[in-house]
Amino acid sequence: MKHRHIDVDGVRTFYREAGPEGAPVVLLPHGYPSSSFQFRHFMPAMADRWRLVAPDYPGFGYSATPEDFPYTFDGYAAFLDRFASVMGLRHYALYLHDYGSQIGLRLAMKAPERVTALIIQNGDIYEDELGPKYKPLKDYWADPTPSGRDRLSQAVSEEGFRDEFVGEVAEHLAERISPDLWELSWPLMDTPARREIAVGLMEGLRENLGWFPRYQRYLREHRPPTLIVWGPQDGYMPEGAARAYLRDLPDAELHLLEGGHWALETNLDEIVALTRDFLGRLAPGTPLQR
Repeated sequence: MKHRHIDVDGVRTFYREAGPEGAPVVLLPHGYPSSSFQFRHFMPAMADRWRLVAPDYPGFGYSATPEDFPYTFDGYAAFLDRFASVMGLRHYALYLHDYGSQIGLRLAMKAPERVTALIIQNGDIYEDELGPKYKPLKDYWADPTPSGRDRLSQAVSEEGFRDEFVGEVAEHLAERISPDLWELSWPLMDTPARREIAVGLMEGLRENLGWFPRYQRYLREHRPPTLIVWGPQDGYMPEGAARAYLRDLPDAELHLLEGGHWALETNLDEIVALTRDFLGRLAPGTPLQR
């Protein structure tokens, strides 16, 4: 694994990279409240045949937090597009998880010709299948009071991060989820600017719901080869959120694992094996196989 910084339109951007320079690319936009750190085990397990690239978004991980950056889903999608351009990534499979599914799909819609495949892991785009943990957010969206915003702010804390990572998984699985995920990432997020960014993105999820039909239309129209690997022990994105993808991608492969939202922590070996098999079976001649 290589750990580097690169300038993306004036933003000092940290990224992790593994695999040969000329190998087919897998681009990994991270979820909330993590960073490229969430892919720290997945990347080296794939690096013999693929080149894996995972940036930290501005305001997350080891990337900078510029004052003039647009900390919205649109802003992050534009950033990911520019990051891919600066890195010279012409074609890539996208690993879509959590916020990374919203950001990555916007990138895919902008340049569908670059996308060779999708690996979708606990990333929701079907409003009718949102899980019960969305209720506090829905309550706030319906009545955005200052006190409601304060409650969102309280979730941006070390304990709130722990709850995001451990979530609803069974106890024997929770033991597999490293406390490094919240105890090491929280100090990086514990600044006024970054806490405000996190709350702003929670607020922005309401507007993001309007993008769900657009994501679905992209899937129907372009039908990218898709692997769905899903941990159904997820209060935000339960089993129904995974199965809903088959409405628009009936040929997608769906695998339900014994895990939750952070399945790379609890089901790493299964996801690696499924992903290697899936990417290895793509039709010869596709950009991913060149």
